[in-house]
This record gives sequence, structure tokens and C-alpha cells, in this order.
Amino acid sequence: MNPMTETCLQMTRRRLFGTGIHAAGTAALASLLGAANSKCAIAEERKRRGGLPDLPHHPPTAKRFIYLFMNGGPAQMDMYDYKPLMNDLFDKDLPDTIRKGQRITTMTSGQARFPIAPSMFKFQQHGQCGRWVSELLPETTHVVDDMSFLYSVHTNAINHDPAVTYIQTGRELPGWPSMGSWLAYGLGAETENLPNYVVMTPSWTGRKSAQALYSRLWGSGFLPPDLQGVALRAKGDPVLYINNPPGLSSAGRRSMLDGLAKLNAMQLEKFGDPETAARMSQYEMAFRMQSSVPELTDLSQEPKHVLDLYGPEATTPGTFAASCLLARRLCERGVQCIQLFHRGWDQHANLPNDLRNQCRDVDRATRGLIEDLKQRDMLKDTVILWGGEFGRTVYCQGDLSRENYGRDHHPLCFTMWMAGGGIQGGRSIGMTDDFSYNVVQDPVGIADINNTILHCLGIDNKRMSMKFQGLDARVTGVEEYRLLNELL
Repeated sequence: MNPMTETCLQMTRRRLFGTGIHAAGTAALASLLGAANSKCAIAEERKRRGGLPDLPHHPPTAKRFIYLFMNGGPAQMDMYDYKPLMNDLFDKDLPDTIRKGQRITTMTSGQARFPIAPSMFKFQQHGQCGRWVSELLPETTHVVDDMSFLYSVHTNAINHDPAVTYIQTGRELPGWPSMGSWLAYGLGAETENLPNYVVMTPSWTGRKSAQALYSRLWGSGFLPPDLQGVALRAKGDPVLYINNPPGLSSAGRRSMLDGLAKLNAMQLEKFGDPETAARMSQYEMAFRMQSSVPELTDLSQEPKHVLDLYGPEATTPGTFAASCLLARRLCERGVQCIQLFHRGWDQHANLPNDLRNQCRDVDRATRGLIEDLKQRDMLKDTVILWGGEFGRTVYCQGDLSRENYGRDHHPLCFTMWMAGGGIQGGRSIGMTDDFSYNVVQDPVGIADINNTILHCLGIDNKRMSMKFQGLDARVTGVEEYRLLNELL
């Protein structure tokens, strides 16, 4: 909804009297609908704050969404996309019939050759589904039957920022709402004490330099500003300025906010600016978070057997393990969208060493999150998505040896997986060629994945849009998309 439309919907005293006759008619109509429907409506209103009145469009299979985002682009052929035939092609040039003149980045465009670098890691089949997983992920192998793999994901962008922006918002250009903001817009909130969309950026142990992350990646774009994601920090205050400054008591802050609310209410009545309403809402949320956030981040009451699920780093603030544990605690407290951005997956060189560290960061904690949710009977209504913004090339960037190699960006195919929330475990979609370079069966676009997540949450993507710049804007953008029924 654009600001002009939002302004027209603001209820001022003049609009109240001007629409009184319509309100009376609405009341009369409501009385004809029956007490049963009224009770259902009241119960729904109490359960959900905000959101669109016609949601859910269909019975949802999920109540919440967790996105484990591996920022930088994990190497699919070293983790999940097993390509044994490459072992016989070590240091051979990638055939032109495979590359087909497709674009490459400036980081390898100057190379005289594109030598094939087979994965140096061993693969084995695991679970009843027989999923191939490399030795880098020994803990994840225990939960592969809960996962469905997407081997044929492809994307548009070949560089990090537009690729991450695209996967977050459905556009490669900044300024559009993120998936989490769309969910908050449509679904509303189940809690008044925490944001409906929470983001964490855990630490990493792979490549020390990593791509920058910008708050616009979890921003609300042209949606109301109170729908943007709130980042939990690992050091200092979990949320900036959540604690009172020296000399200001909680009672004093409450009194200040009450006075400020009166001034904002006067401005809202006079101008009907939705930014004013959003500001009032955010002030009140910040006040409530002064007690809810410290309680959320206090892990002292978690039993040892739960901490052991996530591994020894579960109590170290800012680690991926601690962030996964917080994700589960956020789910319990009614937060509907949680996203972890784990950086450092951009291995242009020294891939074997850095990828080992990256996988060690996430392996046990990922298993722990899935098993913890299962034990609490929450995985069935929590949909999880794992993946990065693109994949890596089978050919080497830089020097190649049997023990060391690097890989460049590759948008034409990469692997993601989904679990929980109506996603059947043990299934898969798609296939790549023997080089893990091109999709040869059932291509999956980013819009397909986003549409499927919305479907699991009870949202018909075609029915949730907002007029913006002449378009019926939605999180899938303007391209064609499908529902991944094979996984449901």
C-alpha cells in the first residue's frame, strides 16, 4: 500500500462522522451474520495483531518461517550435489559444450583455462531416502530424512549484492520489501512483545573477509516501516538503545512515552500520516522489548540436554549455534519470521580449508534446530529453508592442486533444502549435469521457492499484492512462478 492510500485509510474525527452512516450499515450487516461467525472473528482478532483481513487464503501447514541463509554462495558439488565422474577429469578444461558461452565473472574471465576441480571430499548415502552428503556435514546426515532437496535452483545475478537482494525481495534492485516484511504485512503478529521479523548475523570461521550486509535486505521497502526486520546483535545490547540511558528510570521513560504519544496522536489526527502511526507503534514495541528481549536471550534456564543438541558453542553469544537456539526460542514466543545470515561462504581460493570451517559452524547446530523443533512438536508447523544466493563453479579459480582449489560464482545451478511446515522429508526436485554446471531436469527459480513458502503459510501469492509504480507488486516479482507440489 502506498503512502497516499494509507493516508486515506487513516481514521480521523472528520472521517469518523463522515462515514458514520456506512458504519451503521456495517453493524446491521454484521448482526445478520450470526453469533458463531462473530465469535470466530473475535477469536481471530485476539490471536493475531494486524495483517490482512482475508488471510489465511487457505488452511496453512506452517505458522512460522526460519531462513538459514549461507551468504556468499556454498559450493554445491562439495556438499550435496555429488558428481563422481569429475574425478577422472581433474585439471581437464571445462568443455565448451557445457559452458555454452555463458557469462563468467571478472575474477576468472582473464584465466587462460578453466580447469575442472573435482571435490576432494568423500560422499556417502544417508537416511532412508539415500541422500548423498559429503563428509563435511556428518551431523546433518542424521536429519536428511526430514529434508527435501532442491538440486536445480537457478538465479539471475552473478554478483553478491544483486543476488542477495533478488533472493530476499524478488528484485535485483534495492528498495523493495523483503520476504519477512511481506509476511508481517499479510499475517500480522502473534506477539506484542517482540517484532514479527527478527534477523541475526552470526559469526563465522571461514574466510575472514566477507560480503557486507545492509539493513535494506530485511527492510520493508514501500510497505509500512514498522514491518521491517529487527536485527539482534551478538555484542552489547541485543537491540540498539534498548536499555535506558544513565539517569532515566523505567517509570520516567514510560511517562516520556505517554507524553510523546499524545503529541503524535495530535499529529496523526491532523495529517493522517502512516509514518506517525508506525512511529508510535515502534516506540511502544521498544518499551515492551526492554523486558522481553533480555528474557529471550537469557539461556540459563535451558537444560543441558537441549544445549548439547546445538553443540558446545550454543552458549557463546553470536555463534551460529547460539543463533539457532535463539531462533527456536523466538518461535516459541510467537515470532513468525526468523532469518540467520551466516557469512563467509565466498571461497574463491583456499576452499577446502575455509569450507571445512564454515560447515563446522553450521553442521551440528542445524541438526540441533531440527531435532529440537521435532521434540517440541514444532517442526510440523515451522518451515525451514537453507541455502545461499548462488552456487560455485566446477572449474577452478586460481591455482589448482589435488589438495587446494577455489571456485567462482555460479548462478546457473545450486542446491537448497527445505524442511518442516508441510514439506515432506526425503524428497528432491531437479538434477544437474555431470559437471554441476547446468540444470537438466525440473529447474527451480527463486520465485518458485518464495511462492511455496507463502503457500505453506496459507497465503495465495496472487491475492497478496500492493499497488506500487504501476504494478501489482508482490514478493515473487513479475516473472512466472510455480508451486513446488512435489515437496508438499
